[in-house]
Amino acid sequence: MNGRDLVRSVKAVSVVGPARGLRAVRASWRQRRAESVGLAQRGPERARVPGDVVGVDPEPGGGVVRFERSRVRVVVTASGAVFWGWDGAGPTPSYGLAGGCPEADPRAVLEPDKDGGWRVVSERATVAVSRHGAVQVCTPGGVMLRRDLPPRWWEPEGGGEARWVQRSEVSADARFFGLGARAAGPRLRDGTYALWNADPGGPDSPGDDPLSITMPVQMVVADAGTHLVFYDSTWDGTVSLREGREGAGSGHDRPGTGELRVEGGPLRCWVVVGTPARVLHTWAQLTGAAAVPPSWALGHHYARRHVGSEEEVRQIVAAYKERALPLDAVHVDIDPHAARRTSADDPERFSSLSRLTEDVHGDGVRLVSVVDPAVRAERGGAAFDAGRSIDAFVRDGAGHLIRGVVRPGESVYPDFTAKGVRKWWGGLYEERLAQGFSGFRHGRNEAMSSAAFGPVLPRSARHALEGGGGDHREAHNVYGLCMARAGYEGLRELQPRERPFVLSRSGWAGMQRYGGAWSGDLAAGWPGLRASLSLVIGLGLCGVPYSGPYVGEFEGDPSPELYLRRLQLSAYLPLFFAHSASPAGRREPWAFGDEVLGHARVVLDERRRLLPYFMTLAHLARRTGAPYVRPLWWGAPEERGLRDCEDAFLLGDCLLVAPVLEPGDERRTVRLPGGRWYDTATGAAFEGPGQVTVDAPLSRVPVLARAGAVLPVRGGSGAIELEVWAPEAGRTGGGLLVPDAGNGWEEPAAERFRVRWSQGRVVVEEEGGDGGAPPYPVRVRGL
Repeated sequence: MNGRDLVRSVKAVSVVGPARGLRAVRASWRQRRAESVGLAQRGPERARVPGDVVGVDPEPGGGVVRFERSRVRVVVTASGAVFWGWDGAGPTPSYGLAGGCPEADPRAVLEPDKDGGWRVVSERATVAVSRHGAVQVCTPGGVMLRRDLPPRWWEPEGGGEARWVQRSEVSADARFFGLGARAAGPRLRDGTYALWNADPGGPDSPGDDPLSITMPVQMVVADAGTHLVFYDSTWDGTVSLREGREGAGSGHDRPGTGELRVEGGPLRCWVVVGTPARVLHTWAQLTGAAAVPPSWALGHHYARRHVGSEEEVRQIVAAYKERALPLDAVHVDIDPHAARRTSADDPERFSSLSRLTEDVHGDGVRLVSVVDPAVRAERGGAAFDAGRSIDAFVRDGAGHLIRGVVRPGESVYPDFTAKGVRKWWGGLYEERLAQGFSGFRHGRNEAMSSAAFGPVLPRSARHALEGGGGDHREAHNVYGLCMARAGYEGLRELQPRERPFVLSRSGWAGMQRYGGAWSGDLAAGWPGLRASLSLVIGLGLCGVPYSGPYVGEFEGDPSPELYLRRLQLSAYLPLFFAHSASPAGRREPWAFGDEVLGHARVVLDERRRLLPYFMTLAHLARRTGAPYVRPLWWGAPEERGLRDCEDAFLLGDCLLVAPVLEPGDERRTVRLPGGRWYDTATGAAFEGPGQVTVDAPLSRVPVLARAGAVLPVRGGSGAIELEVWAPEAGRTGGGLLVPDAGNGWEEPAAERFRVRWSQGRVVVEEEGGDGGAPPYPVRVRGL
């Protein structure tokens, strides 16, 4: 525990009251004492570098290069990804990878390089290892993409985990993206970024770091090419980035630099080279395909903090229905004043959950249950007694159960890094399923650190770590990931015919295998609006395509304009999630007057109209790794102006969305990628690349469609229709539809369509077969 953790725990006095707050402070001091006893002092350390090369051992896909004081294994996989690991480290075991060790590319061989070094040449990249231990990745044409300098370790003389640092260089024009969910971005400026999942101690704002999802995953985009780099270590660390600078005239370029410092674990690295689409496709092959959410989960979600009773849930659903506003899911949120884990656990206020879920389901609304990892330490409690019987809870170095004060009171915490514990925890979801709940949202799973309660699992806490054993320094960042895995696998076993719906506030690389992410609490005001877009784009570039922020502010009193601009942005993000913080400050659309309600109805209806397109993007994300929300440079990373644009995004291949991020703006400048683009509201055509100024009245945000796009939408009758935007004269276009057969595991085939001009008319044809007309109504726009 550090000073910031202590400040967070002291805040509990004002957040949850003096009695529970003081218990939280005492718990934090106990954790500090546990860390001082349970973690050995490092003492004197000995620095080490690889030294000079002394020999090699060829292996399939590469080989091992031996140095005086270390060795590095270099492997190129059949998918084109490059791996290297120091001190004999291999790709597995890994929490980030899906399945076992990827197959090596038999065509890649280790061969001598200049100046006494060695290299491995593959189809996508050349990896060169210098005689002193620098590792350089180049394009097939020989242009450098990144150069990792020889690493350095600091090893305790008395034994124990070695700290290490890895410095790297990229080209002067390169831009950095990723590192998980970052409020400052999506382009990562010069600075130091922590790799330790944490609740920032209040609503997230652009200056907060770290947040609930950190990942040692970067996307680096430069003129020479795009590459993704993943340092596969779950330990606490930091990444320091500095963008390069190109010399003027005859001046020298200053390369961009990165420095990764990690407190332990193996030094191993993955690099994937190619176009952004190809990079994320390969990344998905390594870390696992993204889970496809149920069709209802792509609609409009609503959560009200402290939902007090069944009657309140019914009132929410009735209020939306009365105003003809689409609603697809209601989240039953945490009640900190209840003695039980969530308000839905209170039998006095929720006496007939099964009837409630059945009734709202009849109105087309699903209920989502909030689940925290804390289990109340109460003898006689079913979960507590069952967990103790299988030794499911985290213990300290002396073997004692670790107890902390969180919302349910004094609690214990499952060790999700143990397979048996995950299976037991997954079985607990059966009760909620029997009550009719359709999905689950995991909260406060950053190993239970929070503004109100502080960190409850000290760094000295012991974890199973899949049988390898270790402490919380290694397990902390994957705690939320393993909890998501437990829920997802349990739901698959309990309901094998339905796709699970699991949202997690915390996670790590590979979390897309088990579901999506929600941003947690965003800061009040316009900075939080900009941060929400940064979080979604950053997660998408790390392989997590389904995510989204709260709408409606978590704290403060949003103006009608700010509320509406948040709603308009979120309607084009994967997770469309409205949240009302407290009974004193409701943030439903009708709370802001008739004008805002009218505009909100248009937003909600447009989201419902686009559901076939979102469903298509969800299936494509699973099959290709491409996120729903993409930066403007996605299709043209060589365009420097697009790399620096952070106030607009692509939704799939068809749409460009330019949200309003500043108060009072009713016109805004939009940077366009190449080609023709149509304003979907006015039909006006614009030519890219370049900048245009478009209207952005309070009633809408600018949304532009790519010429030639085929957009699957929901028609007035609820059936699928095709909205086609005319291609440029002499050019063709196209698109596809992946129809969803329901909430099961079917993998429907993609239906592809081609658009062309013929005798002055726009013709839309179905690809494959006889190339006839599509089996859906077609509306052509942009003529």
